[in-house]
Amino acid sequence: MGLIEELISEKWLKTPEIIKAFKKIKREDFMPDDVKHLAEFNGAIPIGRGQTISQPLVVAFMIELLQPQKGENILDIGSGSGWTSALLAELVGEKGKIFSLELLAELKEFGEKNVARYNFIERGIVRFIQKDGSKGLEEEAPFDKILCSASVQGEVPQAWRDQLKIGGAIVTSAASSILHLVKKGENDFIKKEYPGFAFVPLIEK
Repeated sequence: MGLIEELISEKWLKTPEIIKAFKKIKREDFMPDDVKHLAEFNGAIPIGRGQTISQPLVVAFMIELLQPQKGENILDIGSGSGWTSALLAELVGEKGKIFSLELLAELKEFGEKNVARYNFIERGIVRFIQKDGSKGLEEEAPFDKILCSASVQGEVPQAWRDQLKIGGAIVTSAASSILHLVKKGENDFIKKEYPGFAFVPLIEK
């Protein structure tokens, strides 16, 4: 059984559009040459500078929680290899926008080069920015959704909460849990926590 079929049978992948995106956006295209042969391995793989391309089941679970829709404006924090940015770009389509924040210059370039293979940058759907993701991206706010693939230390940053539209959602990790926050009012969030995951910490300046 291939990786995608395994994720479907184990119920990590459920939504037809998300399954289609996972089939189209190949994980191996976002991995360094020396580890491409591990693309079907359901685990996190190092991509340099102490960072990883996340475990597929974790990416599937987080994107299923986020439920990206056509035309949405999404902030992707700690974009690393670019895999999540490309998956999100496929899901938001031509009218959507993905802003990918990565603090480490060489990882930003690596992710950008990987995503460019799918023409998302050329088509203006994805834009990579080198900056501290914990501050968000105020000049492009408000966002429909925010995804962070690294672990925040302590509370979910206030900048993310402020830059999210009412009705919008944040999916991030904190320590060994995945958090899903839905914004109901200016300072009113409904939070769900899913424990039992492992992440690299979000690098902040």
